[in-house]
Amino acid sequence: MAGVVAFVLLLAVAAYACGGGTDYGAGFWDLTAGGTERGKRPRWLIDHAMAPVWEVNNVWLVFVLVLMWTGFPVMFQTVFTALWLPLALAALGMVLRGAGFALRKPARRLARRRLYGAVFAISSLLTPFFLGAAVGAIATGRIAPGTEASADAWANHASLAFGLLTIAATALLGAVFLTADAARFDAPDLVGYFRLRALAALVAVALTAVGVLLVTRGDSPHVWHGLTHGAGLALAVVSLVCFAATGLLVLRRRVHWARFGAVGTVCAAVLAWGLAQRPYLIPTSLTVADAAGDPQTLIWLSVVSLVALLLVAPAVFFLYWLDTHGELEPLTDSDLRRSGPARGDESP
Repeated sequence: MAGVVAFVLLLAVAAYACGGGTDYGAGFWDLTAGGTERGKRPRWLIDHAMAPVWEVNNVWLVFVLVLMWTGFPVMFQTVFTALWLPLALAALGMVLRGAGFALRKPARRLARRRLYGAVFAISSLLTPFFLGAAVGAIATGRIAPGTEASADAWANHASLAFGLLTIAATALLGAVFLTADAARFDAPDLVGYFRLRALAALVAVALTAVGVLLVTRGDSPHVWHGLTHGAGLALAVVSLVCFAATGLLVLRRRVHWARFGAVGTVCAAVLAWGLAQRPYLIPTSLTVADAAGDPQTLIWLSVVSLVALLLVAPAVFFLYWLDTHGELEPLTDSDLRRSGPARGDESP
């Protein structure tokens, strides 16, 4: 049962990496869009594309946390004790990011809009970096049960490599999805703008991924062995194929299908990392069995996870479908100023 819950936890991490990563990537391109006039059009698209779904991605993060502290309390205690600083900075970034995104649009003064926009954009860069740094500390076994909090656990070359790869992956997801959104909103200038950035992000992902693999080979032989054998190797190959397909689709301007390639790249990479660690949650000091909570708790957690899968997941994916198919368009000024009755409101 512990293995089943651990796999569900890994799936939730993959879902957050893809859903939340796309939002963080949009924030990254908001940060690099330039000044007020130069960045007006890209930021318009980012606001327009993110507005319907940006908050829902936190569902996956909440699910991850609940599974961790309920199903694997030893892991939860170990991670949040040894890595409390980067995780606290990531949490602070999430709060500031949400506040900045929510407040910048209704703000009337230009100075305040710039301030809130800067908070949103900078937090979109720092939050995935600190999350990636924490993952790097876990994947390379720099923490173990009883490890005290220290900079050595996460402020090192391995965590830096993982943090940079996380930023590059979110930038790729954001650029690919924004390219498709630009095509959907009939903005050909922004299609070329974000398509170029998607290609740049592909290069960045390739370079940082090589760096992470080199670090993993030297610092975590167990994970390296898992990535080069069995299921870990198979999923790593899937991620590589999806990565190549994404690049080809972006080059051929098939941006609608490129979204699936980008999501497949990130999802398969996360699953490959998780399976490469088996049987450990923290290589090579804490196994799934040793970290698991009470068997009865795991049974009920499995039931709750199944209910959530059946109720929440379809609703979230339906929301994604509505958004990507243009069914959640906001009201325009002309809609709000119509003098006649709305369709369907006429008296019989």
